[in-house]
Amino acid sequence: MSPLLPIHLLGSAVLRERAKDIATVDDEVRRLVEDMRETMQAYRGVGLAGNQVGIPRRVAIVQPDHEDLLVLINPEIVERDGEIEAEEGCLSIPDIYGDVRRAARIVVETTTLEGRRLQVPASDLKARAIQHEIDHLDGILFLDRLSLFRRQLLLRKWKNQRRGETGLLREEPETAAEA
Repeated sequence: MSPLLPIHLLGSAVLRERAKDIATVDDEVRRLVEDMRETMQAYRGVGLAGNQVGIPRRVAIVQPDHEDLLVLINPEIVERDGEIEAEEGCLSIPDIYGDVRRAARIVVETTTLEGRRLQVPASDLKARAIQHEIDHLDGILFLDRLSLFRRQLLLRKWKNQRRGETGLLREEPETAAEA
């Protein structure tokens, strides 16, 4: 079993960084992906990006609804179609949710753990999760996609929840599922 990685919380500077491209998929990247998988599953998440575990490299994973794990290395959305609004949450902003408008269907081009580029079509929750994680890699949080009023409301709720807490790392998984 790989060690669980600490999740960086809202306010951590690494969440606002644009992650750097991965030049070569090597054993270090494969270990990182495995550690991220263990961490995401322990937190019962649907996706996780490098920034969220304090590693601003362009790697993310997505695994919605018992599907196979999708590894995203240097991902790029090459097609978007339709639009849908649905609720999102984030492991880096626990217990905060908001309705976000995203493309309904996408095609993402990514590098595999074997170093090959391929295109993966996605729709529904999988498409939403991929877009959410790529946003993380660009230093964008789902809160940034909300109206100013809704964002301020949720930030106030977040601050009230965190009253008295000073740390910006989440190191203990909870039982609630989040994206």
